[in-house]
Amino acid sequence: MEQLKQRCGWVNQDPLYMAYHDEEWGQPLTNDQKLFELLMLEGMQAGLSWYTVLKKREHYRKVFDDFDPAIIATYNEAKVEQLLQDPGIIRNKLKVRAIIHNAGIYQQIEQEEGSFSSYMWRFVDGEPIVNEWTSISEVPANTPISDHMSKILKKRGFKFVGTTICYAFMQASGMVNDHTLDCFCRTQPNLMTL
Repeated sequence: MEQLKQRCGWVNQDPLYMAYHDEEWGQPLTNDQKLFELLMLEGMQAGLSWYTVLKKREHYRKVFDDFDPAIIATYNEAKVEQLLQDPGIIRNKLKVRAIIHNAGIYQQIEQEEGSFSSYMWRFVDGEPIVNEWTSISEVPANTPISDHMSKILKKRGFKFVGTTICYAFMQASGMVNDHTLDCFCRTQPNLMTL
């Protein structure tokens, strides 16, 4: 029955990828820690594919303490070296260090704003932007809003938050709904607001 569902053109036949598309991508996400995780994982895909990162996501959660910024911000050099030896993650020194660095920035935002979610959702005025693309070829890689988000996050000190990464984050977190019009998810109610 799964094959009968019409999905967005970027989805392959891996059940993991189909479940990600069907149950997570484009669904409004408001949990602070899950948003931090998503932003960090989107940064990990720079130069790679999301599919590559998705297959490693569970291992990332395990070795990065379920993306708890309070714990990650305390990582020392020994932990960095341990992570760089782990074949279950993308062993790029700049990317590993960026997650640790960004955890500290997250904590500053949480302290100043009270909520990382409300801070991030402010970029779309608290409401998902619903686009009406007929084909995946129409979907942009970035927008003026993702340009703005990238600029602000970089100014705050975040690393690996270019405009394309920010737009992918906005799509994945449901800040933008870019399911194409022929995708069955367009007719589904929002499954979750975590």
